[in-house]
Amino acid sequence: MVLKRKIYSKLLEWKEEASGSKAILIEGARRIGKSTVCEEFAKKEYDNYILIDFAKKDKEVEQYFASYLNDLDTFFMMLQAHFGKKLKQRDAVIIFDEVQMYPQARAAIKYLVADGRYDYMETGSLISIKENVKDIVIPSEERHLNMYPLDFEEFAWALGEEILLECIKNCFDKKVPMDRGLHNKAMLLFKQYMLVGGMPKPVLLFADNHKDFSAADKEKRDILKLYREDIMKINAQYRSKVLAIFDQIPGLLSQHEKRVIFKKIQEGSYAEQYEETFFWLADSMISNECFLCNDPNIGLSINEVRTYVKCYMGDTGLLVSHAFDENELLEDEVYKQILSGRLSMNEGMLYENVIAQMLTANGHKLYFYTHYNDEKHRNDIEIDFLLSNNSKLKYKIYPVEVKSGAKYTTTSLTKFKEKFRNRIGECYIIHPRNLIVKDGIVCIPPYMAMLL
Repeated sequence: MVLKRKIYSKLLEWKEEASGSKAILIEGARRIGKSTVCEEFAKKEYDNYILIDFAKKDKEVEQYFASYLNDLDTFFMMLQAHFGKKLKQRDAVIIFDEVQMYPQARAAIKYLVADGRYDYMETGSLISIKENVKDIVIPSEERHLNMYPLDFEEFAWALGEEILLECIKNCFDKKVPMDRGLHNKAMLLFKQYMLVGGMPKPVLLFADNHKDFSAADKEKRDILKLYREDIMKINAQYRSKVLAIFDQIPGLLSQHEKRVIFKKIQEGSYAEQYEETFFWLADSMISNECFLCNDPNIGLSINEVRTYVKCYMGDTGLLVSHAFDENELLEDEVYKQILSGRLSMNEGMLYENVIAQMLTANGHKLYFYTHYNDEKHRNDIEIDFLLSNNSKLKYKIYPVEVKSGAKYTTTSLTKFKEKFRNRIGECYIIHPRNLIVKDGIVCIPPYMAMLL
């Protein structure tokens, strides 16, 4: 089964608008399907293609870049002979897969695009990491696309739930609740997404093995092992800090505040010591960072406080496998408890992480808000996520609170709404119950978060 991915339509836009003048660079975490979607696109949209996998360290191909870039006729002749492919001018594409493994190929994009014979697609993990680009000139002839794990809608497509998706969108647009039976069905689908996640191979294994979680879990653990191996290869200066944060993500998210408290990681440590750490985790797209915004006004990023950060896993399915060892998943019946809504421990962590994942996939940069009450000596307002409409003239912010249980209070959101009433568009609570609008707050089930 070939998974339907939204990024395909963006590749079509690039091919129509800019393929002759710019290469397309798809950045994303390992194992999210970058190579697969590029090759699928090349097969369907071009007469022929060549895929160069730089992870294979083919010295012969690397030598072509070193020797023939000043003689592109010979360069293309050697490539076609090496791969046994005949490329038709203006109807062929060359894919540079895992281009960060051979930065000189990325530097060559400038000359190859200017030559104009073929189109170019690049895929990469950790593209912007300093040691991968320090010796090259970054080409301006690139259009960048971020690729993420499957979002909830793509997961639903993989399980053949297109009609259910239409019902969800229709009810969200009209601000009316779903039919009870359809709501229950959508919640079950959402919980499956939360447990399996959006990494393509686990999703395929889940779908192909009659919704068996164990096959998907084994693959997720292989991916987590791959991530740890990637971490062990990075600059020794901050390797141990990256590993410490990566290993502690489940523990950090299981706390009430969920933000990183640096002195708890290591006594005497402070935020500035971990700057490279979060740069690496965010740039590798293993994690999604969420920064404190202490004055939600025009341009949330202007008021971000980078010393206060939450670190979510980029994929919630990976977080499940990261948080529980294989025996815990089975013995504690974690899958069964989450599906039936009876897991009290850690469920809030998973809910908040999956909403962060869905918002990130929709292009939102993540921010949260807290207000410290000096009289009470504690935070009296905590908002999980702040979204904005990015308008220059009619700027509005949209606070979002995530509740994993059916019973909750709206104290924080009500106080926030009063404090910033002139700046607020709509207020949202994401909860397991059906859609309801109450006291000016739109309460939506988590499967509708894909529409924010």
